[in-house]
Amino acid sequence: QVQLVESGGGLVQAGASLRLSCAASGRTTSRYTMTWFRQAPGKEREFVAGISSSGGSTSYADSVKGRFTISRDNTKNTVWLQMNSLKPEDTGLYYCAVSSRAYYFSSRLSGYDYWGQGTQVTVSS
Repeated sequence: QVQLVESGGGLVQAGASLRLSCAASGRTTSRYTMTWFRQAPGKEREFVAGISSSGGSTSYADSVKGRFTISRDNTKNTVWLQMNSLKPEDTGLYYCAVSSRAYYFSSRLSGYDYWGQGTQVTVSS
């Protein structure tokens, strides 16, 4: 089992930055893909960014390319999401998710084995 705890969310103004963290425990995630999803009120959960087990490959949703950066440190069992130039449409509950595949970037929720509880990001205009 893997437990995921997200942190770093908050209320910011448009144009600001936030850095989300997801700490994993229970089992090393160094062989797993780690991913961020988000869910806005009334909308489906959507893929935001993912990083392969080695950190050598990343994937981003078109809506965040050039503004968000995902990174990981396997020695700390942690993944981060640096979010710059935030927009009101970035508002949502941000979830960390882990797939037991080493390289897996998919929007299919069923492909992920573990999920965190989420951290709220609210961007005001």
